[in-house]
Amino acid sequence: MAERENWAFPSDLRPKPEEWRFDLERTLDSVVLLRAEVPEDAYTAQILGTERVGNGVVIGEDGLVLTIGYLVTEASTIWLTTNRGTVAAGFPVAYDQPTGFGLVQPLGPLGVPALKRGTAASCRVGDNVVVAGHGGRAHALKATVFAKREFAGYWEYVLDEALYTAPAHPQWGGTALVGGDGQLLGIGSLLVQEKIDSGTIQGNMIVPIDLLEPILDDMVRFGRPDRPARPWLGLYATEIGRHTAVAALAAGAPAERAGVQVGDIVLEVANERVSGLADLFRKIWRLGQAGIQVPLTLAREGKLTRLTLRSSDRNDFLKKPHLH
Repeated sequence: MAERENWAFPSDLRPKPEEWRFDLERTLDSVVLLRAEVPEDAYTAQILGTERVGNGVVIGEDGLVLTIGYLVTEASTIWLTTNRGTVAAGFPVAYDQPTGFGLVQPLGPLGVPALKRGTAASCRVGDNVVVAGHGGRAHALKATVFAKREFAGYWEYVLDEALYTAPAHPQWGGTALVGGDGQLLGIGSLLVQEKIDSGTIQGNMIVPIDLLEPILDDMVRFGRPDRPARPWLGLYATEIGRHTAVAALAAGAPAERAGVQVGDIVLEVANERVSGLADLFRKIWRLGQAGIQVPLTLAREGKLTRLTLRSSDRNDFLKKPHLH
């Protein structure tokens, strides 16, 4: 924990209070440190680890914290720390796999203001923003939105439009993307390498806050949105040239059980040609909800292989939180 705090952005990279039309210090106080402990036998422990550290943003007057879901998935213990040193235990209220958002309810008062939510639709490419982690201005970064476009992740995840900012915040998980009006525009998810002109740029992928509004009430009340679960295969795929290939398989998941192999090229879903990673997942999801049969046509060692997978609800593989 101390190692995480023992750093700071150079002063010229930090936002200065006079550069913004809102109370910068008050806004940054809404970002908290989040530390989660996950059992060793948890389904995600091998991939995401058993100790996860990131950020969260207070969005509710009751202290409700919004973060990126992979930090709190299957967590047995969560601790929240404010910029002023207040520490409180937290309970993982919800995790929504399609958006990637997670919610944590502090079990004691944090004493920090809730950050007002804005809309990513108001943010344009080229806009100046603040990407803020816990720790005040020392851990806040002046950044620019350099793209707004689709994002597809190998873990069966697609956003129709994500935000991309640069320079990159080195502790991006759960950071707050704050617009010029001081409102929350999104939550930090990933470090990305993007091709720009003839070179590359390192930045952060941000999940737009707009995706939270339609599901927030359900997440608080039920622990997940009140909608059918998407079919999940446990198939980690990647694009190699014009092909979409299987890079890894989740243990015990439908793809592994059905005989899918690492290195297979996914050609078709239900006899429809696959044109890329996002297209692969969308074609699977269009077949119906979790439990639906998913026919795949694969290329394996120069031959066609046809398999039918019975999809699952990924949530069924995850440990559920217990309130002690």
